[in-house]
Formats: sequence, structure tokens, C-alpha cells
Amino acid sequence: MNSITILNLSSLKGEITVPGDKSISHRSIMLGAIANGVTTVCGFLRGEDNLATMAAFHSMGVQIDDDGQTLVIHGRGLHGLLEPSDVVDCGNSGTSIRLLTGLLAGQSFFSVLTGDQYLRKRPMKRVVEPLSRMGARILGRAKGSLAPLAISGGTLNAIGYESPVSSAQIKSAIMLAGLYADGDTSVREPSLSRDHSERMFGLFGASLETFHNGVTVKGGVELQGQEIRVPGDISSAAFFMVAALITPHSELLIRNVGVNPTRTGIIDVLRSMGGSIELLNEREESAEPVADILVRSSRLKGVRIAGNTVPRAIDEFPVICVAAACAEGTTSIRDARELRVKETDRIAAMAVNLRGMGVEVDECDDGMDITGVECLTGGVVESYGDHRIAMSLSVAGLVSADAVTVNDIDCVATSFPTFYSLLEQFRTGAA
Repeated sequence: MNSITILNLSSLKGEITVPGDKSISHRSIMLGAIANGVTTVCGFLRGEDNLATMAAFHSMGVQIDDDGQTLVIHGRGLHGLLEPSDVVDCGNSGTSIRLLTGLLAGQSFFSVLTGDQYLRKRPMKRVVEPLSRMGARILGRAKGSLAPLAISGGTLNAIGYESPVSSAQIKSAIMLAGLYADGDTSVREPSLSRDHSERMFGLFGASLETFHNGVTVKGGVELQGQEIRVPGDISSAAFFMVAALITPHSELLIRNVGVNPTRTGIIDVLRSMGGSIELLNEREESAEPVADILVRSSRLKGVRIAGNTVPRAIDEFPVICVAAACAEGTTSIRDARELRVKETDRIAAMAVNLRGMGVEVDECDDGMDITGVECLTGGVVESYGDHRIAMSLSVAGLVSADAVTVNDIDCVATSFPTFYSLLEQFRTGAA
């Protein structure tokens, strides 16, 4: 278990780029693998989560060439995947295991999906239940609620599903299964979760229709290989956005970031707190909106965050908590119970760590109240094996009175392998 000690930083100035979007990278592999022809992917995130997805499709006979810059995926068509000869290990990736469960439910072979100690604790019934309604045969620990999951693929029936929670993973798993179902499969959410799957399905030629908070996918339509440019991940950019806002005398330009409206809740939240954030050079690439983000240090104030904003910023809440700890007044977070079933219980993890840094935090079932302080104290904090907790606490260390030691940082490699080297550039003046 590695740790790192973060020291106070005087300012963040310069330009950076962040790694490719994790969600889009996952989907480019999955759809490229079951499309006809070749798919090329530039900007693919080579984090451990996405490499787990790549390895899964290697094990199912998909040839993927990687020269370090571009992936070339030789698609095998909807029904060309081969039965894996061993258990498929999804590592720490919830996206991999949940989306693959939907995809594999429609195959003509048997497969088993598992993951690391953290993934095996995460809830799987949320995808197993609707897929079972479609006729999927899936067994798992705790009556299908936990991995490993054993999937006997076969014929699926189209359904209309009302999801109890807004989750792109649930929606995408059903959409992938819908490609193999007889008829039109629909899924509706309480509010719209990130729509990368809808955009990429359309790009690859799937037959789909979107409606208010939902999507319908027609089964049996073959996909065609595409050229994909993956923008920078706004969830990764968020750490440096908050760092620039809370560190005095900062002005930071983050280039080529995906600004999909279903993902820009972080920008809306930080602007509502008084953050100076501008979008420059807005454009579209591979059906996704992209921009450069200019951030200047700002005096933040506490706000209330709830409702439809929450799913649009769900992955960014750990670093939002750091912004709240540095803001004037109290920030109230509600309707965010989903944070309790991420890589760790992110509400509890951030509450414990921020209290240890001198911040008043009151937990509730679906969120927390954070009262900002003039200056965070230093100390030793725990990531609990969660990459976003580790990076968020590292950002907090930039403005703490004393050094902050973050334990168990190996998990950062799942989504942002270059995070600490990029952070170090600001100390050396290389950014």
C-alpha cells in the first residue's frame, strides 16, 4: 500500500490536458468489438479500469492493436464473440462488470465475471434484475446481488423498464442487452443520467430513439466500425478545476475536455459557489461536445446541491466536498445516496477524512452538510481504496496548513495514472 505526502502549493498556473474520458473509452471498446469492420480510437484512457475491459474482449477473441497512441479494434459483429476460456476479471471497474453483464446476457455461450475485493462488494442486483426480466440466466452470490456472476447467455425478450435510480450503468447494460433482444427495449430513469451510450450507439448505426429521461433500442441491428476521438475526462479535470479555484493566484487552462451536458453538473455546482470557470473553443467530436476550460482562483461560498444536478455530477462529489470545505458557509448535499455504493461509501469516507482535517461535517442518509473553514489542517488521511477519494484528498493537501499524507494511492491508476506526475509539474513550473 503506497502513500504520498502533499505539501501546500502557492498557485496553479499554466495549461494541461487530462487523460481520455473513462466512460467513453469503455464504450468504444465494447461497441467496436461487436461492430462489423474496424474501429479506431484516439485518446483512449489507459487506466486499469479500461484495460480490464480491453482484456475482457481479448479473452473473447477480439483483436485489438495498440501502438500507444491509437487503438485498432477488429470488430467481430453482434454474434462473433467467442466463449472465454477462463473467468473474466473486471478488476475494480463497476462499468466493466455491469455493462458486460448486459452484453454477455445475449451471447450464445457461458461466462463468469468477477473483480477485486471492492468490486465484489458492490451491488449487482440493479442490473441482474432487469436483465432477468428479459430472460437472462444469471447466477451470483447473495442471490445474484454480488459478483462473481455466472451468465448463461441466450435468447432475450424486449422489455420496458422503469429504473428506480438514475444510473448510466443500469441503462447501458439494458441497452446492450437490447441489441440482442427480439423487439424494442426501453428504459426510463427518474432523471437523465450520462448519455454517452446513446450518443455512441447512434454513431455506430444502432436503431434507437430517445425520449424524456429514456431511450428505446431496436434489437438485431448490426453496428458498423467508426473512428472515435475520446475527449479529456471532465471527472479527471474536476480535480484540477477545484485545485485552481481554492489555491490563491491561480489561472489554469485545461484543454480538450468533454463537456457533455449530462456530465457538466460539476461546472454548474462550482459556478453556483462563485467559481470563475469559462468554456472556450467549444466544438463537437465523435458526437460529443468538447471545450477548453479556463479556471481562476475564486472565493467560494456554500450552496445547496440536490435534485437533478446530482446524477450530472455523481463522480465529482468527493472533490466537491473539498471545495465545500474551503468555502464560506455551509454546503448541503442531498439526494446523493448513490454515493454510498460507489468504490467505497463516499459520504462516510469524505466525512471522516474532512473531520480529521478540522472541518465540521454532518452526515445524513443521502448526503451531508459541510461547513467551510479558513484553513484545513494537515495529517494522515485514508483513500479506502477509492481513486476519487485519494485524488480529492490530495487536492485538499494543496491548501492545508500542514502536510497531508494520503494512504493507499495505488487505486488512482484505475482512472488517472498520470495524476501525481501532472500535479508535480506545478511545483517544478513545467505546466
